[in-house]
Amino acid sequence: MMRSVMVVLLVLGLSVVAQAGQGSSSRSTPPAKASASAPLNLNTATVAQLEALPGIGRSTAERILEYREKSGGFKKIEDLMNVRGIGEKSFLTLKPLITVSPAKSSSAD
Repeated sequence: MMRSVMVVLLVLGLSVVAQAGQGSSSRSTPPAKASASAPLNLNTATVAQLEALPGIGRSTAERILEYREKSGGFKKIEDLMNVRGIGEKSFLTLKPLITVSPAKSSSAD
């Protein structure tokens, strides 16, 4: 009798664990895909998008936009280090998450 109870408990326990494992893996998949999105373009990013980057707060995001406006856009990602508050260490963290595509050009030579 005791053996039968142990077998039933073991089977129930395994089925609960299996169901829990299936449910959690399906819930964790969408955020992983969202964080693996394309790099953020510094020449088109909004303040909110910039704030989503690690180590970038509201004031730094606004300084990035200010730099972008004054300089006519980022020519290369390394230009980000010209923004006050972003040093080499911060840049190296951000480097794989950002990109720069040419700013709108008024004419071609």
